[in-house]
Amino acid sequence: MERELAGELGISEGEFVAAFCGASVVRIEPRLADLLPALGTLGEVMALTRNASAVHEKVGIYRNVTVGAHNALVLGGDIDLRIFPKHWVHAFAVEKTDGDTVKRSLQFFDASGEAVHKVHLRPASDVAAYEALIARFRSDDQSTRIAVKTLADEQPSNEAGDADALRSKWEKLTDTHQFFGMLRSLKLTRHQAVHMIGADLAWQVEVDGATTMMEGAAQAQVPIMCFIGSRGCIQIHSGPVQTIKAMGPWINVLDEGFHMHLRSDHITEVWVVRKPTSDGFVTSLEAYDSNGKLIIQYFGKRHEGEGELPAWRNLVESLPRLAQSQAA
Repeated sequence: MERELAGELGISEGEFVAAFCGASVVRIEPRLADLLPALGTLGEVMALTRNASAVHEKVGIYRNVTVGAHNALVLGGDIDLRIFPKHWVHAFAVEKTDGDTVKRSLQFFDASGEAVHKVHLRPASDVAAYEALIARFRSDDQSTRIAVKTLADEQPSNEAGDADALRSKWEKLTDTHQFFGMLRSLKLTRHQAVHMIGADLAWQVEVDGATTMMEGAAQAQVPIMCFIGSRGCIQIHSGPVQTIKAMGPWINVLDEGFHMHLRSDHITEVWVVRKPTSDGFVTSLEAYDSNGKLIIQYFGKRHEGEGELPAWRNLVESLPRLAQSQAA
């Protein structure tokens, strides 16, 4: 709701939240090396990461936290995050009263005032630990304004691209985590790469492919991995999905412990992508918006050292392909 209200006012969500400092909001310091491990003291919470087209909500406990200079990890059994600390610029503790209920959350924003991650307390959460966390990280600055600046998405400079160089490097991949480094070295976006690589390694499917896949995964109980990212955080669900419901343009997963909301009308392209690894090919399903930006990404559930689930591979390879003329 804050996101929509801020949009109507022509300001960022971060600016909207900051306006309530001194009332229902406390500004806190985003010292992630200390703050991320402290989130585990809250007990069971709901972690939320979103972009303009998809929302990922996962219930669990912040465990197994590692914080480095350029990235951080949360590797709990349920809450699984890849974090880019430089984008966690503004942080707030927020309380909202709804009748007799007080809703508490910690909200983090980038330099543009866009939300990168939120932590919502639940009935089982430790409120005393939450209050102690606020006291520990409370900022001396409790002003009602934040400085924001426009952040442009990083755009590689190689507009034409070298298809031969891409294929050479792609075929030498031994781990999916090498993919981003490969793109960076070639100055390509992910969207450019899937268009260039060739239909044996990436092919376009019908635009409703993500919905078809989720319905198929639910019906066959194929465990999946669902990745949704903001500028500062990627949040991952690993496991089965069960309840898939359409509500207007939204396609939703409404399972205990995991909710996902996807704007199907924002999807303009869906691709099946194959990457070689030391464990064999790994297949992903990727949905892009009209600007070529990745909205959501899926894999079959797997661990390092394991091959891909045949049921997952069969599911995505069964999705109707677009004819080459349509895909061009």
